[in-house]
Amino acid sequence: MTPSDSTPESAPDGTDPPGLRMGPLRAYLAAALPDAEVDLPLSARLLAGGRSNVSYVLTQGDRSWVLRRPPLGHVMATAHDMRREHKVLSGLARVGFAAPTPLALCHDEKVIGAPFMVMEFVSGRVIATADDAASLTAVDASTLCGEMVDKLAELHEVNVAAAGLGQLGRPEGYLTRQVRRWGRQWEVTKTRELAGVGKLSAWIERRVDVLPASMPFSVVHGDYRLDNLIISPATVGISAVLDWEMSTLGDPVADLAVALVYWSRPGEQLRHRVPVANGVTDGPGFWDRSALVSSYAQQSGRDLSHLDICLALACFKLAVIMESIHYRSVHGHQLGAAALDIGGMADAADALVELGHAVTTGGLDALSR
Repeated sequence: MTPSDSTPESAPDGTDPPGLRMGPLRAYLAAALPDAEVDLPLSARLLAGGRSNVSYVLTQGDRSWVLRRPPLGHVMATAHDMRREHKVLSGLARVGFAAPTPLALCHDEKVIGAPFMVMEFVSGRVIATADDAASLTAVDASTLCGEMVDKLAELHEVNVAAAGLGQLGRPEGYLTRQVRRWGRQWEVTKTRELAGVGKLSAWIERRVDVLPASMPFSVVHGDYRLDNLIISPATVGISAVLDWEMSTLGDPVADLAVALVYWSRPGEQLRHRVPVANGVTDGPGFWDRSALVSSYAQQSGRDLSHLDICLALACFKLAVIMESIHYRSVHGHQLGAAALDIGGMADAADALVELGHAVTTGGLDALSR
């Protein structure tokens, strides 16, 4: 994450950027952080890629931090919990997993108008666009694919007890609760009726119901994809994994499925209608999805026999998320790049539902449609 990855939000006349109150925030930081000062100017820049929780780079002199807060409106239940994200980051720091270290958690909404978290600023690159990815050599792109899979497998081996995350979630019945949760979220977030949503949800629930009651579990990220990683320019290694707002204890195969749905390859029609990390992994050196699956299976040793169910669930979940972003955009509550692409987010939900139905009959190969 570098300053060039963000867009300025401070108005020329010095007014507060959307979602922040700079005066109270500066006072809070001075009291909460040992290296912040109440008398020095504080600037904030909105990170351009944020579509759910909102992230800003805060700068004071030569020091930088990252602030995360919920969206400005249409906050989905349990989806934007600052306490949860702070707890997860604290636990991951305890076991040495590559994620930003949390520095402060503020529950007092008088400061900026919402709860928020402050964490360390991690230097590096974020590969968020096809242009970003084009700067990688084919060798570096291939190396990065391996690093991404290795880091996911490493996350799924985190000792939950050692990290203090044993109460993060209820792993038994995780997939069943996910289907029902995202079904409820669709009902409160939809901007129109969308054919196929109910049928897709019902197919997933029927398949989940016949799975064993107790499945292997781990810490799951919930939104694992390439543009949620900070890359070391020197080694193409992963310096930090970002955006833990949906993390819990659950089925690790669900994490792999989300990464596969976000992946893209040249010539795909449905995936390229989703304007998130679009075309990032189309270039030379990037692996196809089957190579990602094979590498993960080898690294983790996990049973992937229900991957198709998790892929359909990932399509359904991401369709609901895209629709919620569309809802916030329509009502003027969305910040960042997604606020400018109202039609694209609506079409993304349509495409993901269609992709989910394709997966129900074609499995992993259907993602290439």
